[in-house]
Amino acid sequence: MHLTQLNRECLLHLFSFLDKDSRRSLSLTCHQLRDVFLDPCLWNLLHFSSPCQLRRDNFVLGPSLRYLTICWYSSRVLQVCNIEDWLKSSFQKDICSKHESLVSTFLAQVCHMCPNLLSLTLSGCGHIADQDVISVLKSCRKLRCLHLENCVRITDCILDGVVAHGVSLEDVKVDFCRNITQAGLQAVREKRPSLQLSAERSAGMIPDSKPEEKVPLRRTLQKVLQFS
Repeated sequence: MHLTQLNRECLLHLFSFLDKDSRRSLSLTCHQLRDVFLDPCLWNLLHFSSPCQLRRDNFVLGPSLRYLTICWYSSRVLQVCNIEDWLKSSFQKDICSKHESLVSTFLAQVCHMCPNLLSLTLSGCGHIADQDVISVLKSCRKLRCLHLENCVRITDCILDGVVAHGVSLEDVKVDFCRNITQAGLQAVREKRPSLQLSAERSAGMIPDSKPEEKVPLRRTLQKVLQFS
C-alpha cells in the first residue's frame, strides 16, 4: 500500500511521531501530505531549542497550539545576551542585534494566532521584556502555566501582569530572573494566594544597575564572575 492511500486520520497519526524537520520533508513530496502538514490539529505542541529555529518554515502556528517551549541553553546567553546593554561592547551588541527581536516577534504572532495556549515556557531568552509576556497573558486567557527561567529583562512588572491578566494561571515560575524582587513575589502571594508561585534564586541575585549609578567595586566583580 502506498502512503497516500492511507486515510487522513492515519496520516495525522503517522506525522505525530515525526519531528518538525521530518514533517516538512515529507510534506514536500505531494499535495496530499502537504495538506496533512498544514493541519492545525498536528501542532498542539512546539519546542524550540534556539531563537534561530523560530525563523524556519517547518511548523504551523494555529489555534490548536497548547504547549509552547523556547529554551536556549547556550554559553552565548551567559557571556553576551545576559550582560546589561550599557556594559556590552560593540562586538557583543552586534551579536545580539542578529537575534534579539526573534522571540518577541514570535510571541506577538502567538498572541494573534494561538488563543488556546495552555502552557508557555521561556528559558534563556535574554531579550524578551515584560510587555512581551504580558501581551501573551492578555491574548491567551486560558494560559495555566507560565515558566520563565534565566530571562534577565523580566522584572516585577510581569508579576503585576500575572495578577492583572493571568485569570487562568495556576502555576508560575520565575527562576534565575535577576530583576525579580522579594517584594514583587510577596505581592503576588498576597493577591493570588491560590497560585503556585516559585522563584528559585531570583530574588537573591544581583539586579541590573543603571549607567549613572556608581556601582561598588565588590558588586562589579560579582557581576564579572557571574558571567565568566
